[in-house]
Amino acid sequence: MDLSFQHTGYLIALAAIPLLLVLYFFVLIWKKRTIKKIGDANLVQEMIKNHSPQKFALKFVLILVAFAAGVFAVANLRSPKGMEQVNRNGIDVMIALDVSKSMLAKDVKPNRLERAKQALGKLIDKLNNDRVGIVVFAGRAYLQMPLTGDHGAAKMYLGAASTEIVPTQGTVISDALKMCYASFNTKEKKYKAVILISDGEDHDEGALKIVKQMTEDGIVINTVGIGSPQGSNIIDELTNQEKKDANGNTIITRLNEEELRSIAEKGNGIYHLFTNADELVSKLDAQLASMDQRTVTENSLVNYKYFFPYFLILALFLMVAELFISERKSISQSAMGNNSKKMATAGIAGCLLPLVFCLVPVTSQAQHDKALIQKGNEAYEKKEYDNAIKNYQQAAQKDPDNSTAQYNLGNALYKNNKADEAVQAYDGVLSNSTSNADKAKAFYNKGVVLQHNKKLPECIEAYKNALKLNPQDDDARQNLQKALQQQKEQQKKEDKDKKEEKKPEDDKKNKEKEKPKDEEKDGQPKPQPSKLTKQDAEEKLKALLQQEKNLQDKLRKVNTATSAKPEKDW
Repeated sequence: MDLSFQHTGYLIALAAIPLLLVLYFFVLIWKKRTIKKIGDANLVQEMIKNHSPQKFALKFVLILVAFAAGVFAVANLRSPKGMEQVNRNGIDVMIALDVSKSMLAKDVKPNRLERAKQALGKLIDKLNNDRVGIVVFAGRAYLQMPLTGDHGAAKMYLGAASTEIVPTQGTVISDALKMCYASFNTKEKKYKAVILISDGEDHDEGALKIVKQMTEDGIVINTVGIGSPQGSNIIDELTNQEKKDANGNTIITRLNEEELRSIAEKGNGIYHLFTNADELVSKLDAQLASMDQRTVTENSLVNYKYFFPYFLILALFLMVAELFISERKSISQSAMGNNSKKMATAGIAGCLLPLVFCLVPVTSQAQHDKALIQKGNEAYEKKEYDNAIKNYQQAAQKDPDNSTAQYNLGNALYKNNKADEAVQAYDGVLSNSTSNADKAKAFYNKGVVLQHNKKLPECIEAYKNALKLNPQDDDARQNLQKALQQQKEQQKKEDKDKKEEKKPEDDKKNKEKEKPKDEEKDGQPKPQPSKLTKQDAEEKLKALLQQEKNLQDKLRKVNTATSAKPEKDW
């Protein structure tokens, strides 16, 4: 059991125990000296013969243990329940989203891509028990998010999808299907589905081959066509102008229903034409719900188990027990003994009363913090992120060491598009938590936020730390690989930009080197007397003309051999 104290600062109060022991022995010495000062030793011993030094020591031990138990209650000893396995029935669903520039066409308002993302967001909300993964594709396909039960993260990645995240333009559906295929568990022959949403333009023949392999492995492929057969022009996001081909003609992009329908038929799925988002989501949800489902086991972060009530009960019990223990050896006692006992009891009660009053507010505060977190969780489930943030912040302010409040606060802040504040909240978990499971989760979520904000070096470091604490975290491993790939591509782009900036400077330097050394101060070259005869000059001119003719012939042949079809960049 991984036990830890939530408020370790209060443990410094245990330093009072040695001081109390010193005080106890000082009292014993003081008693002996007082007895000697009273007078006849025999007379004094007769007066105190009913006093029990052993019971006096026992009472002191009870007070000491009660004090220690109270300190442990205030410090709040706890045990993390850690990662709890949650079983639910569902399937694995991979979403393949076309992000080519043809998806910017506005025959579906506001454009094809935005409507596709809206519909998929609604669909993810309905896939409560299913794991979801996302692949984006254009001229190439990329795994945007591996299969996970974290639907909040899935919607986050979906919202970040744009035509800019895939540098190579085109529509290569076969690559997208291969990426989806590789994301599934190959040991299972069912419980797997693909939802492909695209305008189907520039469909390649290789897609039908990979569809056949996927159906043999038990994967159901549903396709969604978005756009219109009549087509529409494409508005370039950078220039806000109509996109044109190499010949200057306006590009019209049309929905290729035939190809998408063919993929769905061969993939044992259904083709849907996008007309209404709610209607599309209902049909897809019904289709997925009709499939065989299997039990999905996932890890879920739960709260701590707190032990402070046990220590509090122990402390109160020991204090009450101490009150009923008499220091006398016999039941009979003198009036002086009664007064002494009353004074001793009053003194002990006076010492312990502040401790009781100290423990009660702490207990009340712990219960109040838990209630605030519960309110925040309820607001979070309702997507009332502002209200959730308010409750989590109150819990965190009352108890800065409450890692649960900090962790939930980070999630709510991220949902509310406050990335920097979310990172600070996760850092609070890393600073205060003693549980490796909590730290691994915090590092992972911190990496997701940083990756979404394109802070790749910090994001990579966060994923690495998450894997150090939890080497079995496949999501962190795959996200780390993706972040490293993004960093590599970013570095290539920066190097290319530097070369392009450096090229004009190099050209200038080369021109300066080629400048004749015998120029005069006014910048004009000195005239050089010609050493060629008229006949030599005519022969050189003929040779130059022949070279130019040969070059033109060569270029003409190359142009003839080149296909007339321009490269597709949309």
